[in-house]
Amino acid sequence: MTNPQQGDRAKINGKATNKDESRQASEYERSGNASTSRPDSPLESPRPWHTEGLPKNDKKKPKRWIFWVCAAALFALIWGIFSWQDARNAPPSIAYTEFSAQVKAGNVKEIYAKGDTIQGELKAARPIPNEDGSKSDREYAKFTTERPTFAKDDPLAKLAASDGIVKATPVIDQRGPIVNFVGTMLMWGILIGIAIWFFRRMNRTGPFGMGREVKPIEQSNVRVNFDDVAGIDEVEAQVGEIVDFLKNPSKYAKLGARAPKGVLLEGAPGTGKTLLARATAGEAEVPFFSASASEFIEMIVGVGAQRVRQLFEEARKVAPAIIFIDEIDAIGRSRGSARVSGGNDEREQTLNQILTEMDGFDGTEGVIVIGATNRADVLDNALTRPGRFDRVITVNAPDMGGREQILKVHTRKIPLADDVDLHRIASVTPGATGADLANLANEAALQAARREDESVRHTDFMNALEQIQLGVERNVVIPEEERRRTAYHESGHALLGMLRKGADPVRKVSIIPRGQALGVTLSTPDADRYGYDEDYLRGRIIGALGGMAAENAIYGVVTTGAESDLRQATAIARQMVGKWGMSEKVGPMTVLIDDADPRTIGISDVTLRTVDEEVRRIIAECQEQAVRMLEDHRDQLCAIAEELMVKETLNEEEVYAVAGIERPGNRPARAEDSAQ
Repeated sequence: MTNPQQGDRAKINGKATNKDESRQASEYERSGNASTSRPDSPLESPRPWHTEGLPKNDKKKPKRWIFWVCAAALFALIWGIFSWQDARNAPPSIAYTEFSAQVKAGNVKEIYAKGDTIQGELKAARPIPNEDGSKSDREYAKFTTERPTFAKDDPLAKLAASDGIVKATPVIDQRGPIVNFVGTMLMWGILIGIAIWFFRRMNRTGPFGMGREVKPIEQSNVRVNFDDVAGIDEVEAQVGEIVDFLKNPSKYAKLGARAPKGVLLEGAPGTGKTLLARATAGEAEVPFFSASASEFIEMIVGVGAQRVRQLFEEARKVAPAIIFIDEIDAIGRSRGSARVSGGNDEREQTLNQILTEMDGFDGTEGVIVIGATNRADVLDNALTRPGRFDRVITVNAPDMGGREQILKVHTRKIPLADDVDLHRIASVTPGATGADLANLANEAALQAARREDESVRHTDFMNALEQIQLGVERNVVIPEEERRRTAYHESGHALLGMLRKGADPVRKVSIIPRGQALGVTLSTPDADRYGYDEDYLRGRIIGALGGMAAENAIYGVVTTGAESDLRQATAIARQMVGKWGMSEKVGPMTVLIDDADPRTIGISDVTLRTVDEEVRRIIAECQEQAVRMLEDHRDQLCAIAEELMVKETLNEEEVYAVAGIERPGNRPARAEDSAQ
């Protein structure tokens, strides 16, 4: 049995239609001071946050390649000068015949040989022979020569006879000390440069790839404003004062008032907290910095606090500005809670830095912090006290009128057929958030695209709604006996939902497999409900147990198909006893806490056993009542099951007609609300 109002639905973030207009951030007048021009834009280095509406930066980035080209040219020039000096000081090259003549004359003191290359020194300097055989005015004592491969002489024996020294060592380029120093420094410079690059990369990425810097999104020229936010008019009115302060600070300064330092948006996921923060900045025409709180946390302690300082510093440079921190409970949880071996040190340091930065505001800087969370109950008291987050604004799911307005926003760019009634769609989606409705509009458009239609029809919205609430139909072959058992199971859910007064009307019954279920029964209220009494909740449990009771009444056995029904019934009963005070034995007290062991708040084991006993008692009483009601209306149960075997799917009008029960309120049937 499926009830979308109570159950948790899978949500896919919807994206609001943005208004395509580029707005230049306005000048901000500080209280008591003349208007000042806006400073340069923040640093261009990667930061773990996104920005919108920053002032344009006309300063050109320096061309780094010019520096490297000049450095390379300077190095080549120095290297060329030293190489030229070495070439001038190099020993002259002589012919091999001249070398042989000096060997015969016994004038060779020593030689260094490597292969056919010979380098040596004479005992007495001799004139350098010219190419024509004449003697030049220049003399040489050191020389170098090449021995021809076809030479048959034996210079070794002649050198030994003249007491010459022969060394078979590699030819060494006798460079000057400056050249040797430059070469050595170049080698060490390359090694040190590689080491610096490696360690800088390690510091940037951190151990195991932690701490990788995120490239920021390009500052967007597409801003959103309050025209793109719908369904939460009372929240818009509260944040409207912030917009007015950012636009007209002098009006408040004259009265000695200051803007709130921080605004905390609290609400369920998908209610539009992020969109509202962006719209506030867009409406005020100020820069917008947004980041997820988890992006500040790294393995290395101190990184988060440093990033917080950088974020606030850059926001002050372009003030007035808005800083938005999403999921702030990731770093804003109460300090000292759930401490495990100091694992919260980095989170607490980051939180302390945020508190320090918010304390540093004097109320005239024009920087406002907006936080968003769906767990405001776990936030640190120092964060939510006045003077930091001065206002806590609850963003609830929209009512029917709000849902209709949200649907209008999300269908601006969708061509709708004439039969589409957004008011009717809003009436059958109680509890839906803005993200749910955005997803619904997108799924309806996809339905029309698959059909290759040029517009979206009302049936596309209804089919999309069923797909989201009930799951996608599965094309599987079910044995006949299994189909019949499923028909009785779903008939039990539907019949008890129709018989129980005050229960949500049955909208649809189907034995077509969807998702993980072999059949579904959809019940939704006619209007939004914000509170539930014990009788209604017991009716929910009775309806959930109707499938198991029907199988037991017809076949005398219980199958695994009741798993999700039992889970739903148990969850409702436990909340009735442990949270809502609907048990006389336990009394009006809170016993069960979300995400916490009841023993941590002083709940005894005896009380917990009493809770279990009361939950078991409530479910047993509801089970007994479900069996009794089905036995009293067995004919109606069988009639619904047989009709399901024939049609597989019954809409609201058909199922009430087969059961012979008048619909609550005698409202007119809306067959088009369900896909056939």
